[in-house]
This record gives sequence, structure tokens and C-alpha cells, in this order.
Amino acid sequence: MGPPGRLPKLIAFDLDYTLWDLWIDTHVTGPLHRNRSTLNEILDKHNEKIKFYKDVPDILHRLRAEKVIIAACSRTHAPKLARQALSLLLIAPKPGDGEPIPAVNFFNELEIYPGSKLTHFDRIHQKTGIPYSEMLFFDDEHRNAEVEELGVTFCLVPQGVDRDIFEKGLAKWRKRHEDE
Repeated sequence: MGPPGRLPKLIAFDLDYTLWDLWIDTHVTGPLHRNRSTLNEILDKHNEKIKFYKDVPDILHRLRAEKVIIAACSRTHAPKLARQALSLLLIAPKPGDGEPIPAVNFFNELEIYPGSKLTHFDRIHQKTGIPYSEMLFFDDEHRNAEVEELGVTFCLVPQGVDRDIFEKGLAKWRKRHEDE
């Protein structure tokens, strides 16, 4: 059995209702802005809040520290708005690490455009060379489990990513790699 703490080489997240609690293409009106250096919160044109679910910043820090490749895979019809949100959202630094970090800096790969998640993962695989079997994907829509056809491990996110669902996804991926 492989080491219990082994992580996939790449972990990907959908955005809408996976990392934040809205559809960026229907619930948000640009332009987006941030009040000074407010952490994990930006506002749209009507001052509606956009923020990550509570555990997301810590999960991103953990993955970055473990040198896992982090990808955003979203089929949104508002890719520019999604990218702007990731650029404006600030994540608190780890204690003693200095300045807040734009969320987009945590992501090594951004596949944000309309279309099948199969296309998103094919492009990630082409760019990184990482085998599909070394990828774990968190998404709130069951139809996106189609990525399992490629060998990607899929974890359904019923109500946003939190520590429990993240650990559930890791356990599912590890179970598939027990003999390694």
C-alpha cells in the first residue's frame, strides 16, 4: 500500500459552487472591486460579495506548501470575470509570511471557458505532462464525473469545498493508488 499521506501531482477545482457560493456568469455583474486590502472578499458592481468558502484558503496554502499543481477548471460563460475575481481575491499569508496573496497566484493552471471538462483536462495534461491518474478533481456537478473516463479521480462537492470533502477526495484518490 502507498504512503497514506501521498498526494496527487495535480488537484483541480471547479469555481462556481465549489470554491465560491455563486455562478460567476449569472449572479455577478462587473466590474469587480475590493475594499482596500480586505481578505477573501470582493464586490461586484452592486456590492454583492464574492468570497471563497471558509476552508478554501487553508486548503490552497496546504497544496502550495506540498508543491501540488493547482488548477481551476470552470466551464463558465464569463471567463474574464472569473479570472478577475481570482486576481482580486486576497488570501491571508501564512503567519509570518508577509503580504496577502492574490488567489490567482495559487493556481498553476487556469482552464476557464465554456465547454466540456474533458477538454479542460486534456489541455492540462498536454501542458503539464501529468498523467490523468495523478489528478484529482473537485466539482459540484455530477455530470462532470465524465473526467473519470480519462482516469482523473472525481469528487462530488455537494455544498462547497471544506476540509471534510477535501479529505474525502484525497481518500478516494489514495484508495485507487493503494498498490503503488
